[in-house]
Amino acid sequence: MKPIFQKLIASPEEGFVCKDWRAKGYECPWHFHPEFELILVLKGGGYRVVGDNITALVPGDMVFLGPMLPHIWQNEIATRRSRTVHQLLLQFETKSFGDILFRLPSMASVRRLLERSARGLHVVGPTREAVGRRLAELGALAGFDRLLCFFQILGTMADSNDCHPIASAGFTAQPDRYDQDVMNRIFGLLNGDQAGEIRLPEAARRIGMSERAFSRFFRLHTGKTFPEFRNELRVGRACRILSEDGRNIADVAFECGFTNLSNFNRQFLRLKGVSPGEFRCQMRQKLAEVYT
Repeated sequence: MKPIFQKLIASPEEGFVCKDWRAKGYECPWHFHPEFELILVLKGGGYRVVGDNITALVPGDMVFLGPMLPHIWQNEIATRRSRTVHQLLLQFETKSFGDILFRLPSMASVRRLLERSARGLHVVGPTREAVGRRLAELGALAGFDRLLCFFQILGTMADSNDCHPIASAGFTAQPDRYDQDVMNRIFGLLNGDQAGEIRLPEAARRIGMSERAFSRFFRLHTGKTFPEFRNELRVGRACRILSEDGRNIADVAFECGFTNLSNFNRQFLRLKGVSPGEFRCQMRQKLAEVYT
Protein backbone atom coordinates (compact mmCIF):
# COMPACT_ATOMS: atom_id res chain seq x y z
CA MET A 1 0.00 0.00 0.00
CA LYS A 2 1.42 3.39 -0.97
CA PRO A 3 1.77 5.91 1.87
CA ILE A 4 -1.07 8.37 2.31
CA PHE A 5 0.01 11.99 2.06
CA GLN A 6 -1.75 14.09 4.69
CA LYS A 7 -1.64 17.29 2.68
CA LEU A 8 -3.40 20.47 3.73
CA ILE A 9 -4.26 23.11 1.17
CA ALA A 10 -2.61 26.35 2.16
CA SER A 11 -4.47 29.62 1.73
CA PRO A 12 -3.24 31.11 -1.57
CA GLU A 13 -2.83 34.56 -0.03
CA GLU A 14 -0.82 33.26 2.96
CA GLY A 15 0.97 30.05 1.99
CA PHE A 16 0.42 28.29 5.33
CA VAL A 17 -2.27 26.65 7.47
CA CYS A 18 -2.74 27.21 11.19
CA LYS A 19 -5.14 24.97 13.08
CA ASP A 20 -6.45 24.70 16.64
CA TRP A 21 -7.14 20.96 16.86
CA ARG A 22 -9.16 19.22 19.57
CA ALA A 23 -10.26 15.58 19.62
CA LYS A 24 -10.62 12.51 21.80
CA GLY A 25 -7.40 11.05 20.46
CA TYR A 26 -4.65 11.33 17.88
CA GLU A 27 -6.14 10.28 14.56
CA CYS A 28 -3.17 10.34 12.20
CA PRO A 29 -1.41 7.05 11.37
CA TRP A 30 2.31 6.51 10.87
CA HIS A 31 2.76 8.91 7.99
CA PHE A 32 4.78 11.65 6.32
CA HIS A 33 3.97 14.58 4.07
CA PRO A 34 5.71 17.20 1.93
CA GLU A 35 4.93 20.09 4.30
CA PHE A 36 6.93 21.46 7.19
CA GLU A 37 4.93 21.10 10.39
CA LEU A 38 5.10 22.74 13.81
CA ILE A 39 3.13 20.93 16.54
CA LEU A 40 2.46 22.21 20.07
CA VAL A 41 0.69 19.82 22.47
CA LEU A 42 -1.45 21.78 24.92
CA LYS A 43 -3.29 18.79 26.34
CA GLY A 44 -2.87 15.06 25.89
CA GLY A 45 -0.59 12.16 26.71
CA GLY A 46 0.83 9.02 25.18
CA TYR A 47 3.94 9.03 23.06
CA ARG A 48 5.31 10.33 19.78
CA VAL A 49 7.58 8.65 17.28
CA VAL A 50 9.69 10.83 14.99
CA GLY A 51 11.97 8.85 12.68
CA ASP A 52 13.73 6.43 15.00
CA ASN A 53 13.03 8.35 18.22
CA ILE A 54 10.23 7.56 20.66
CA THR A 55 9.35 9.98 23.47
CA ALA A 56 6.58 10.29 26.05
CA LEU A 57 4.18 13.18 25.41
CA VAL A 58 3.45 15.86 28.00
CA PRO A 59 1.64 19.19 27.74
CA GLY A 60 3.99 21.81 26.33
CA ASP A 61 5.77 19.42 23.96
CA MET A 62 6.74 21.29 20.79
CA VAL A 63 8.21 19.69 17.66
CA PHE A 64 9.17 21.12 14.26
CA LEU A 65 9.19 18.51 11.47
CA GLY A 66 10.77 18.69 8.03
CA PRO A 67 9.15 17.26 4.88
CA MET A 68 8.91 13.50 4.38
CA LEU A 69 9.97 12.64 7.94
CA PRO A 70 7.82 9.69 9.18
CA HIS A 71 6.03 10.38 12.45
CA ILE A 72 3.04 9.44 14.61
CA TRP A 73 1.44 10.89 17.75
CA GLN A 74 -0.25 8.08 19.69
CA ASN A 75 -2.59 7.78 22.68
CA GLU A 76 -2.30 5.01 25.19
CA ILE A 77 -5.43 2.88 24.95
CA ALA A 78 -5.90 3.11 28.72
CA THR A 79 -6.22 6.91 28.57
CA ARG A 80 -8.00 7.33 25.23
CA ARG A 81 -11.48 7.62 26.69
CA SER A 82 -10.53 9.93 29.54
CA ARG A 83 -8.32 12.39 27.68
CA THR A 84 -8.98 15.17 25.25
CA VAL A 85 -6.19 16.02 22.86
CA HIS A 86 -5.56 19.70 22.17
CA GLN A 87 -2.86 20.80 19.74
CA LEU A 88 -1.86 23.86 17.77
CA LEU A 89 -0.58 23.02 14.28
CA LEU A 90 1.24 25.08 11.69
CA GLN A 91 1.89 23.53 8.29
CA PHE A 92 3.48 25.02 5.17
CA GLU A 93 5.58 24.45 2.06
CA THR A 94 8.34 26.86 1.05
CA LYS A 95 7.25 26.69 -2.59
CA SER A 96 4.04 28.44 -1.58
CA PHE A 97 6.11 31.61 -1.13
CA GLY A 98 7.82 31.46 -4.52
CA ASP A 99 11.35 30.60 -5.55
CA ILE A 100 13.16 33.71 -4.33
CA LEU A 101 12.10 34.49 -0.75
CA PHE A 102 13.93 31.72 1.09
CA ARG A 103 17.06 32.23 -1.02
CA LEU A 104 17.53 35.83 0.13
CA PRO A 105 20.72 36.44 2.21
CA SER A 106 18.61 37.73 5.09
CA MET A 107 16.86 34.32 5.24
CA ALA A 108 20.08 32.35 5.75
CA SER A 109 19.33 31.43 9.37
CA VAL A 110 15.80 30.32 8.42
CA ARG A 111 17.21 28.16 5.59
CA ARG A 112 19.51 26.46 8.11
CA LEU A 113 16.54 25.87 10.42
CA LEU A 114 14.58 24.25 7.60
CA GLU A 115 17.55 22.04 6.70
CA ARG A 116 17.99 20.95 10.32
CA SER A 117 14.30 20.05 10.55
CA ALA A 118 14.97 17.03 8.31
CA ARG A 119 15.66 15.11 11.56
CA GLY A 120 12.84 16.83 13.45
CA LEU A 121 13.55 19.45 16.11
CA HIS A 122 12.40 19.43 19.73
CA VAL A 123 11.79 23.07 20.72
CA VAL A 124 12.35 23.79 24.41
CA GLY A 125 13.01 26.56 26.93
CA PRO A 126 12.34 30.26 26.27
CA THR A 127 12.02 29.58 22.54
CA ARG A 128 9.15 27.16 23.11
CA GLU A 129 7.41 29.76 25.29
CA ALA A 130 7.90 32.58 22.76
CA VAL A 131 6.85 30.46 19.77
CA GLY A 132 3.90 29.06 21.73
CA ARG A 133 2.60 32.57 22.44
CA ARG A 134 2.89 33.59 18.79
CA LEU A 135 1.30 30.35 17.62
CA ALA A 136 -1.67 31.01 19.91
CA GLU A 137 -1.96 34.57 18.56
CA LEU A 138 -1.78 33.50 14.92
CA GLY A 139 -5.35 32.26 14.73
CA ALA A 140 -6.79 35.63 15.69
CA LEU A 141 -4.72 37.66 13.22
CA ALA A 142 -5.42 38.50 9.60
CA GLY A 143 -3.70 40.01 6.60
CA PHE A 144 -0.17 41.35 6.95
CA ASP A 145 -0.12 40.92 10.75
CA ARG A 146 -0.83 37.20 10.34
CA LEU A 147 1.92 36.80 7.74
CA LEU A 148 4.35 38.75 9.90
CA CYS A 149 3.58 36.53 12.89
CA PHE A 150 4.28 33.45 10.77
CA PHE A 151 7.76 34.69 9.86
CA GLN A 152 8.40 35.77 13.46
CA ILE A 153 7.79 32.16 14.50
CA LEU A 154 10.36 30.91 11.99
CA GLY A 155 12.81 33.68 12.91
CA THR A 156 12.53 32.94 16.63
CA MET A 157 13.37 29.27 16.09
CA ALA A 158 16.09 30.09 13.54
CA ASP A 159 17.96 32.38 15.95
CA SER A 160 17.66 30.02 18.91
CA ASN A 161 19.81 27.35 20.55
CA ASP A 162 16.70 25.66 21.98
CA CYS A 163 15.91 23.51 18.92
CA HIS A 164 17.43 20.05 19.32
CA PRO A 165 17.50 17.19 16.76
CA ILE A 166 15.12 14.31 17.44
CA ALA A 167 15.84 11.48 14.99
CA SER A 168 19.37 10.09 14.91
CA ALA A 169 21.91 11.39 12.40
CA GLY A 170 21.90 8.01 10.67
CA PHE A 171 18.16 7.99 10.10
CA THR A 172 17.28 8.63 6.46
CA ALA A 173 13.66 8.67 5.37
CA GLN A 174 13.01 6.74 2.16
CA PRO A 175 9.30 7.36 1.51
CA ASP A 176 9.06 5.13 -1.54
CA ARG A 177 10.04 2.13 0.56
CA TYR A 178 7.52 2.69 3.35
CA ASP A 179 4.47 0.51 3.84
CA GLN A 180 2.15 2.59 5.94
CA ASP A 181 -0.54 -0.07 6.24
CA VAL A 182 1.76 -2.65 7.83
CA MET A 183 3.37 -0.08 10.13
CA ASN A 184 -0.05 0.99 11.37
CA ARG A 185 -0.86 -2.63 12.20
CA ILE A 186 2.43 -2.97 14.11
CA PHE A 187 1.79 0.23 16.04
CA GLY A 188 -1.66 -1.11 16.87
CA LEU A 189 -0.09 -4.24 18.35
CA LEU A 190 2.43 -2.26 20.36
CA ASN A 191 -0.10 0.26 21.56
CA GLY A 192 -2.40 -2.49 22.82
CA ASP A 193 0.41 -4.42 24.51
CA GLN A 194 0.30 -2.67 27.89
CA ALA A 195 1.88 -5.62 29.69
CA GLY A 196 4.78 -5.90 27.24
CA GLU A 197 3.95 -9.50 26.36
CA ILE A 198 4.38 -9.38 22.57
CA ARG A 199 7.77 -10.69 21.45
CA LEU A 200 9.19 -10.64 17.96
CA PRO A 201 7.99 -14.15 16.94
CA GLU A 202 4.41 -13.33 18.00
CA ALA A 203 4.46 -9.93 16.30
CA ALA A 204 5.79 -11.46 13.07
CA ARG A 205 3.13 -14.19 13.16
CA ARG A 206 0.29 -11.71 13.67
CA ILE A 207 1.55 -9.48 10.86
CA GLY A 208 1.96 -12.49 8.57
CA MET A 209 5.73 -12.40 8.04
CA SER A 210 8.64 -14.66 8.83
CA GLU A 211 10.74 -13.48 11.76
CA ARG A 212 13.63 -12.61 9.46
CA ALA A 213 11.46 -10.61 7.04
CA PHE A 214 9.71 -8.85 9.92
CA SER A 215 13.04 -7.88 11.50
CA ARG A 216 14.34 -6.42 8.22
CA PHE A 217 11.05 -4.59 7.60
CA PHE A 218 10.89 -3.13 11.09
CA ARG A 219 14.49 -1.92 11.09
CA LEU A 220 14.03 -0.28 7.67
CA HIS A 221 10.99 1.65 8.90
CA THR A 222 12.19 2.66 12.38
CA GLY A 223 15.98 2.43 12.38
CA LYS A 224 15.79 0.09 15.38
CA THR A 225 15.31 -3.60 16.11
CA PHE A 226 11.88 -4.66 17.37
CA PRO A 227 13.16 -5.41 20.92
CA GLU A 228 14.96 -2.04 21.06
CA PHE A 229 11.85 -0.17 19.94
CA ARG A 230 9.53 -2.11 22.26
CA ASN A 231 11.88 -1.44 25.17
CA GLU A 232 11.92 2.29 24.42
CA LEU A 233 8.13 2.24 24.24
CA ARG A 234 7.97 0.63 27.69
CA VAL A 235 10.27 3.27 29.14
CA GLY A 236 8.22 5.96 27.38
CA ARG A 237 5.07 4.63 29.04
CA ALA A 238 6.86 4.62 32.37
CA CYS A 239 7.83 8.27 31.82
CA ARG A 240 4.18 9.17 31.31
CA ILE A 241 3.11 7.44 34.52
CA LEU A 242 6.00 8.88 36.54
CA SER A 243 5.11 12.38 35.36
CA GLU A 244 1.45 12.00 36.34
CA ASP A 245 1.26 10.35 39.74
CA GLY A 246 3.19 9.14 42.75
CA ARG A 247 2.88 5.41 42.25
CA ASN A 248 5.63 3.17 43.56
CA ILE A 249 8.42 2.82 40.99
CA ALA A 250 8.30 -0.98 41.17
CA ASP A 251 4.57 -0.90 40.35
CA VAL A 252 5.27 1.38 37.39
CA ALA A 253 7.95 -0.99 36.10
CA PHE A 254 5.66 -4.03 36.25
CA GLU A 255 2.74 -2.16 34.69
CA CYS A 256 4.92 -1.23 31.72
CA GLY A 257 6.00 -4.80 31.02
CA PHE A 258 9.26 -5.11 33.00
CA THR A 259 9.45 -8.23 35.14
CA ASN A 260 12.64 -7.21 36.92
CA LEU A 261 13.04 -3.90 38.78
CA SER A 262 16.81 -3.90 38.39
CA ASN A 263 16.49 -4.28 34.62
CA PHE A 264 13.91 -1.49 34.53
CA ASN A 265 16.21 0.86 36.45
CA ARG A 266 19.15 -0.08 34.22
CA GLN A 267 17.22 0.40 30.96
CA PHE A 268 15.66 3.64 32.17
CA LEU A 269 19.05 5.08 33.11
CA ARG A 270 20.53 4.00 29.76
CA LEU A 271 17.76 5.63 27.72
CA LYS A 272 17.02 8.73 29.82
CA GLY A 273 20.34 9.41 31.53
CA VAL A 274 18.69 9.58 34.96
CA SER A 275 17.03 7.15 37.36
CA PRO A 276 13.22 6.84 37.42
CA GLY A 277 13.13 8.74 40.71
CA GLU A 278 15.29 11.55 39.35
CA PHE A 279 13.14 11.71 36.22
CA ARG A 280 9.99 12.10 38.32
CA CYS A 281 11.50 15.01 40.24
CA GLN A 282 12.69 16.72 37.05
CA MET A 283 9.32 16.24 35.31
CA ARG A 284 7.39 17.70 38.23
CA GLN A 285 9.63 20.75 38.10
CA LYS A 286 9.18 21.10 34.32
CA LEU A 287 5.40 20.73 34.49
CA ALA A 288 5.27 23.30 37.27
CA GLU A 289 7.07 25.72 34.95
CA VAL A 290 4.60 25.02 32.12
CA TYR A 291 1.61 25.97 34.25
CA THR A 292 3.13 29.03 35.97
